[in-house]
Amino acid sequence: MFRPNFKYTNKIVNNLLKITSARDIILNSHIIPKWEISLRRDALIRAVHASTAIEGNKLTLEEVSRLADGRKITAERKDKQEVLNYLKVLENIDKYHDKGRITENHILKLHKDISCEVLENPENEGFYRKIQVYVGNKITGDVVFMPPPAENIPCLMKELTDWLNSEESVELNPVLVAGIAHYEFVRTHPFVDGNGRTSRALATLILFTRGFDIKRFFALDDYYDSDRRLYYDALKSVDSKSIEITQWLEYFIYGVYISMTRVKERVLKLSLEKHKKDTRGQIALTERQMKILEYIIQNGKITSGDIQKMFNISRQATHKEIRKMQSLKLIESKGEGKTVYYVSGAG
Repeated sequence: MFRPNFKYTNKIVNNLLKITSARDIILNSHIIPKWEISLRRDALIRAVHASTAIEGNKLTLEEVSRLADGRKITAERKDKQEVLNYLKVLENIDKYHDKGRITENHILKLHKDISCEVLENPENEGFYRKIQVYVGNKITGDVVFMPPPAENIPCLMKELTDWLNSEESVELNPVLVAGIAHYEFVRTHPFVDGNGRTSRALATLILFTRGFDIKRFFALDDYYDSDRRLYYDALKSVDSKSIEITQWLEYFIYGVYISMTRVKERVLKLSLEKHKKDTRGQIALTERQMKILEYIIQNGKITSGDIQKMFNISRQATHKEIRKMQSLKLIESKGEGKTVYYVSGAG
């Protein structure tokens, strides 16, 4: 069975404590839903841009943002498809697990959705590789390391997913688990291409399923893209024989700490605004309400028909949701009769 080889160091422990403190501040912050949605959307776009850029995608942050808004841009088809795929995966990250359990099938589905229509051979989408590959630094062209032979992949992936669902894994800090899984996935390199994006999506998925990134406010990939040479050097720091990953975990956890701190500072700044004095305090939004507000931010408005299609619910259930959101002042109606639509409210 897979067993991670690492030691707790002062750097690891101290940064885990700082991450926990920052997370608590973010979760207990007093910010209005409109800002909450904006923070979540900003994190999504930054994560997509960073993770695809690490792999050589040429789209700028602004171009990724425009694609996310459904607007057209002039760029290579592959670059656009990679971004659209990763956007869709992160927006629907909650579908790649079963009550917190992450299986091989979930990982295969994750890769299939990430690599859809971007691989030279579509038969490699969502299937383990059958050939030998190498991990290279696309910035310098250097070979970082040689992954295990293709015939070992099924066994290694089964061991990794068994460990992810083990008691040992469950008892570890979620950030540690994400960092361990990230490295082991990259080391194994189970697919012909798209391993980097899939490994970072898997790390994001682990944090999500373990209740760490509840509000999805921080971009896990942002720090690692800021200095790609450092990212590859950290991967390369692991001894190929002992696979001792302490140095990698120090780097990975520090990256999470930096990302969380940036979000904490933004949240504190927003919390100090006059809206904090609102007597209703913080509103806890449901996932459905989040998606409705995100739709409004992207499209400027939403209709009852849009909501009905989005969640495949009845007209009665749709209007019940609308009334609830109106009572919380999350949305307000515009127009009359059949032309009525809804925009973001003052809540």
